[in-house]
Amino acid sequence: MLEKFILAIVTTNPNKVPSGAAVFYCDSKKEMEQVCAHLEAILDGIAHAITEELFIIVRH
Repeated sequence: MLEKFILAIVTTNPNKVPSGAAVFYCDSKKEMEQVCAHLEAILDGIAHAITEELFIIVRH
């Protein structure tokens, strides 16, 4: 089981994304929030806002 690991990155700004993780690009903040909500449920993780345009999904 993966714990304390970044499972995904969700962003509206592709220039702010590090490599090495699953990345989901969104066109708006609303879309980004919807994608985060779905990924939280699917991956059994928690979304954390790093900036207004960058969220990470982490399993604790």
